[in-house]
Amino acid sequence: MVLLRRVAILAVLLAALWGNLFSSGNLFSAGGAFAASTEDRVMKQWTRSETRSEKGGFQNVDIRVTYYSAEYIEALVRSESEKNLWTQDEEERYKYNLLKTLNLDECIAFHVAFDVTGTPVYLQPFDKHLKLYVGKTSVTPTDYDKRFNFRLQGKRDGMVWFPRYDAKGKNMLDGVKELRLVLDSAISQATTSGGDMFFIWNITGDDPSVLYKGTTAARLELDRLIKRLDKLRTDRDALQSQLDEIDKELGEINARVDVLQRQ
Repeated sequence: MVLLRRVAILAVLLAALWGNLFSSGNLFSAGGAFAASTEDRVMKQWTRSETRSEKGGFQNVDIRVTYYSAEYIEALVRSESEKNLWTQDEEERYKYNLLKTLNLDECIAFHVAFDVTGTPVYLQPFDKHLKLYVGKTSVTPTDYDKRFNFRLQGKRDGMVWFPRYDAKGKNMLDGVKELRLVLDSAISQATTSGGDMFFIWNITGDDPSVLYKGTTAARLELDRLIKRLDKLRTDRDALQSQLDEIDKELGEINARVDVLQRQ
């Protein structure tokens, strides 16, 4: 349910941006770059791409991966706001929904887009083909768009999330200068011969904390506090249930002790 909710929200938030990702004249093409706004150019800087072709010409695979850095997110919000002539409240609402969906408090988020022509690609299970190196630490996805598990021919895009914290609760991005997303070359005929695909970002200076300001920050903090309250209530109920069981057993033992002492 969590993934479906994320996908539904992203479909609304990002349709305008990603719907024509591979079309001619978009911000990723040479023609589009000429007329691109400052925000578009910033967003392009956080996107990596690779194209592989099967030597017989039976399959072509175009892959684009975007890392949701703080700079990218701010540029995306400004771009959508300017494009749609939003008020400040509408912009804040879009930013809030986007950050809530990206779940940057717990995850490292990427957008992955495929364009496959010719023979279809079969990625199932998609998470087994992906690995993220946060510095020297390797992690696998915690969640991803399950549509990647189905036969892929044509265009398809979706989200992939990796853990932000290690087993000890340490933020793995602290002090890290580079992210390397590795996609297994075994996903298709076109990619096999060229070896694994590497998408690399220099994240020096990337500071997600700049995103959490004003109304958006207050709403996200409220969400976190409500979530924390729900967890604490659940924990309290579980502990109370244990206490009730202990009290019951104590009562039974005391009653039996009284009986034995009277004999």
